Amino acid sequence: MSEIIRLNVSSVRNIQSTDIKPSAAVNVFFGENGSGKTSLLEAIHLLASGKSFRSSKVDPLINYEADSSAVYAELHNGYRVGLSKSRRQKHELHLQGQPQSNWENVARELPLQLLDSNSFLLLEGGPRSRRKYLDWGAFHVEHSFIENWRRSRKCLANRNFLLRQKRVDIKQLAAWDAELCDAAGEVDRSRHSYFSALAPRFAEVYSELNGSESNRLSIHYLRGWDSDKTLAEVLASSVSLDSRYGATQSGPHRAELDIRVGRNRAVEVLSRGQQKVLVSALKIAQGDLLSKQRDRKCIYLIDDLPAELDLRNRASVVSQLLRQGGQLFFTSVEQKALNSSFPDAVEVAMFHVERGIITA
Repeated sequence: MSEIIRLNVSSVRNIQSTDIKPSAAVNVFFGENGSGKTSLLEAIHLLASGKSFRSSKVDPLINYEADSSAVYAELHNGYRVGLSKSRRQKHELHLQGQPQSNWENVARELPLQLLDSNSFLLLEGGPRSRRKYLDWGAFHVEHSFIENWRRSRKCLANRNFLLRQKRVDIKQLAAWDAELCDAAGEVDRSRHSYFSALAPRFAEVYSELNGSESNRLSIHYLRGWDSDKTLAEVLASSVSLDSRYGATQSGPHRAELDIRVGRNRAVEVLSRGQQKVLVSALKIAQGDLLSKQRDRKCIYLIDDLPAELDLRNRASVVSQLLRQGGQLFFTSVEQKALNSSFPDAVEVAMFHVERGIITA
């Protein structure tokens, strides 16, 4: 089980220093807007992924009065994870005291899902957001996926470099095509396998959430090239077009999840509230599948749920999250706004946040 039993945050936005011991079940951080509630979730997200969900850059997360920030967590399995970041300096990430060159091992120990005001971009955004969603699952379920994904990206970069030359070296292009086809085949196999397990679970969760149009909703995986042809055939026939654009037009980097209500894209016919229920179902289904396939609970960060969903949908989403049995971190302006969503038997830890100071 993935569970944070101690969390120490220093100089992340307006949180100067805090050291808390979260509940294994539900944690609610309440306080006025701008008090630092979301910054606490952001710190957890930063530790687990190296990225903020509010900013494309990490340096702005460092408190303006400090030169560096740090996040440290102790996990239920005895693991310790620490991250420090100084302005304009490379981060330092450690797992069990050992320096990490990337987030691969840490991400496996801290599988995170985020539900916030931007979650609907999973539907409204471009295909890249849905590829990232799909690849999150493939990464956690199949350890070889990340290496094959990296291979495909390297091959793609080299192929695109050749395509941008005044005279394309056909021999070199053929060599990179062969490498790309091999890596892309493995990436596609992993994605398709994961999607095949995910789709029925998503349909169940969406129906349980009383999602509108559940009978007309469909979700399909598109691999990124013609389903009736091999990638080798597609690449060979598109050299002229790819050269004109200076980029490969077909491949795993063009994969997509096509989510529709009837014949229309879901984002075109569902209201914003309905989209949030659908996205919640997508995120919950991934947590369910992780638990089933890897026997690991997902940690959920849920930012201001009362503002995102009405009372009925809020209760349905919370019920599904509680059923998973993983660790949940909620934020809310009102202390009592979420109380009616939690059964009496559930362990709930309440934390008040004011001007970056967090108290139990």
